[in-house]
Amino acid sequence: MLADLHMHSTASDGALDPAELMRRASAAGVELIALTDHDCVDGLAAASETARDLAMRWVSGVEMSAQWHGHTLHILGYGFDPHHQVMVRALADVRDGRWRRAEQISKRLEGKRMPGAYDGAVAAQQAAGGDVGQPPGRPHFADWMVSAGYVADRGEAFRKWLGAGKLGDIKQHWPTLPEVVQQIRSAGGMAVVAHPWHYGLTRSKLRALLREFAAAGGRGIEVANGKQPVDQVAYLGKLCVEFGFLASSGSDFHTPDSPWTGLGVMTAMPPDCQPVWEDRLFTG
Repeated sequence: MLADLHMHSTASDGALDPAELMRRASAAGVELIALTDHDCVDGLAAASETARDLAMRWVSGVEMSAQWHGHTLHILGYGFDPHHQVMVRALADVRDGRWRRAEQISKRLEGKRMPGAYDGAVAAQQAAGGDVGQPPGRPHFADWMVSAGYVADRGEAFRKWLGAGKLGDIKQHWPTLPEVVQQIRSAGGMAVVAHPWHYGLTRSKLRALLREFAAAGGRGIEVANGKQPVDQVAYLGKLCVEFGFLASSGSDFHTPDSPWTGLGVMTAMPPDCQPVWEDRLFTG
């Protein structure tokens, strides 16, 4: 079974609206799917309706931001009730923080003689089909910078202004790792660490993270994230078995233009991992 449990739509920072995303995933052969927008569930209704019409198996999803010893982590939530009071309140708090961050990014860019950044980013998000209730992210600021002629492309925008450690890299105060895990569990879902290699952790720190994640009630890790190198996937597979975690996989798809991610395109998981979709949350 081809399962893609990590992707983004225009409800957060993806290029395709939720329904179109489902149609393209179905055309790519995906059989089990989850839409996992950043700290947002606004696209789930349209996505789930389309996925079911296309006879794909569906599970609710989200990618939530968490803080762990100075590191910003992403935690995937699966199979939760998106209308649960705890989840609704948690995502509303994060959304408010993202709006404040957008304002801060705008002020910093305007201080570098790039006026109109805030309105430009909002317009870029809406032009891409984004939800007007959701704040613009750094990709939308990048798109505005391209259209305004300040940079040649998104890559230059991130290299010079928006990437890690740059002027537009505003750190937000996310909830702690145990808080995020508990929020997902309170809404009836399963928490999974997204792309564990992306955080720049040493192997000893990665193990420390997984120990604390398990203690908080986390259930799994994303073993395969897009076209991840085979050796990285193999190592995460070993950690999965060592810690008794379930294994997830996803393309982390954002845009059709990316050479790195394609819907349904993931490195194969090691055969000794137990996939998350064998859990009753998926089969129930």
